[in-house]
Amino acid sequence: MSKTMLPYVLLALGGVLISSISQVMLKKSAGKQYESLLAEYLNPLVFFAYVLFVAATLASTIAYKEVPLSMGPILDATGYIYVTLFGVTIFHERLDRRKLLALCIIILGIVVYAFGV
Repeated sequence: MSKTMLPYVLLALGGVLISSISQVMLKKSAGKQYESLLAEYLNPLVFFAYVLFVAATLASTIAYKEVPLSMGPILDATGYIYVTLFGVTIFHERLDRRKLLALCIIILGIVVYAFGV
């Protein structure tokens, strides 16, 4: 990876992180009761989550100026790591053997691609 590509890779990874955060915000919002359908979709948590989704999309679009398309899915796969960490820490979800194995396979795939092993 060239030095000129590194900022774009970091931007893409930041976009994936932002997208994962917005997913957590939407899940938090989904667990609440609202007085109307309009209030359910126009509350600040949901609104800001969608703003973050737009920011993540813009980050990805800018990142693809330098990041090869073949690298995009690998960078996007880091979202599974973020979502798993958020699920375990914020929502107290259980990380069973199957989920841990799947996460290890994803990480292995990222490492294999990154280092050309």
